[in-house]
Amino acid sequence: MTADPMTTTAPPGPPHKAVHAPSARVTGADGAMAAVTVVAVCAGTALLDGRLDPGGTLPLALQLGLLLLVRRRWPIAVLLLGVQAVIVFRSAGLTDVGWVWPVTAAYFTLAATDRPGQPGRPGLPWAIGIGLVELGFAAAWEASTGAAPRTVLASTGAEALWLALVLAVATAHRDRLRWRAEVDAGVLRAAREREAEALRRIAEARLQIARELHDVVAHTLTVVGVQLRVAGEALDDSPDEARAALATAQRVRKDAVNDLRSLIDVLRDPDDESGDGIGEGSGDGIRDRSGDGIGDSRGGFPAPRSPARLAPQAGLDDLEALVDRIRSTGLEVRLETSGELSRAPAPASLAAYRVVQESLTNTVRHAGAARATVRVLLTGGALHVHVVDDGNGTGDTDTQADREGGGHGVRGMRERVRALGGTFEAGPDHPRGGYAVRAELPVPGFRP
Repeated sequence: MTADPMTTTAPPGPPHKAVHAPSARVTGADGAMAAVTVVAVCAGTALLDGRLDPGGTLPLALQLGLLLLVRRRWPIAVLLLGVQAVIVFRSAGLTDVGWVWPVTAAYFTLAATDRPGQPGRPGLPWAIGIGLVELGFAAAWEASTGAAPRTVLASTGAEALWLALVLAVATAHRDRLRWRAEVDAGVLRAAREREAEALRRIAEARLQIARELHDVVAHTLTVVGVQLRVAGEALDDSPDEARAALATAQRVRKDAVNDLRSLIDVLRDPDDESGDGIGEGSGDGIRDRSGDGIGDSRGGFPAPRSPARLAPQAGLDDLEALVDRIRSTGLEVRLETSGELSRAPAPASLAAYRVVQESLTNTVRHAGAARATVRVLLTGGALHVHVVDDGNGTGDTDTQADREGGGHGVRGMRERVRALGGTFEAGPDHPRGGYAVRAELPVPGFRP
């Protein structure tokens, strides 16, 4: 059984990588940023009526531009070297305008850098600290040149406002990248969880179908085998007994086919009318003459007109019929019930039925018992099932096989009961001999 490709979800690609991730590779964006910086420094100097000396403004612009080629890998170093270049050129009189804005790209890169878990690379705090130092130096330098306080305030105030704007935009950009990364990580995590849940459901469905197949097939083959043996032995001496045994075998086979059809409904597409059922009679197959729908002449089972059943619809209401079939094998079975069994929910009812069915089947096959007692009680918010025989105390050869890793009978009953939150015990009934199976299934909301 494999996952349906229409229902499984492939995990999306990796989360978006932030543009500020450290990288040794120079990208086209870095080159474009460098070129824009060179042009912007020259144009800004011209717009602010600064000197466009070939030995001043142009070398500064080229130096700031070249530094930006490695801004992703060393953002702090690039900003420090850029600020140092501006201070040196201004102090030397090679250029006379701009303190913060010529290194706008370097400030933005560092402020937008977000490297959690890397000591010494906080990004925004470094940008703020370097900016305050540069603004303080700018104010001191302007004042030392004899400029009026109003002029110093206007100049450094404008630079401070520009720095605040750049840092705000960079922070917003960083937060957006971080948000996108978190969203992508959440989408990826959700996809993986959905895939894991789908695989878990597939595994549970396979296990459920395996248990149903084991219980149905084992019970059917056991009862039918006994009846065929009886029919063979009585064919000459007692034809009526032989016919009765064959009729019983036919009824058991019919019930088993109905159960198997329900399992097939789980596996096939509800819209599929191709008719790939069990015992199909497409003209060259075996047709069923009993009128139970097996191998109908259309070429298979008709597609269900209603949603497929999730499991064979057996339950506690069918216990009498089950016990009658077992009795036909020669085993004396006493059935004792108590409580309103019809009020048990379908999952618990099916599980209890399968426990009784498997226990009695194992008794017939392995225990060599003459009598068995089945007690089913619904009381105290729980459904109690107790099956005991007077056989040799082995009850189920699967018990030994379970120890060797190959058994399915006791293991299947235990899995059924525990899947519903119940308790299960199976083993020799030491005080009286024989073999005992006990199960308790919770029935939420039941009040006797």
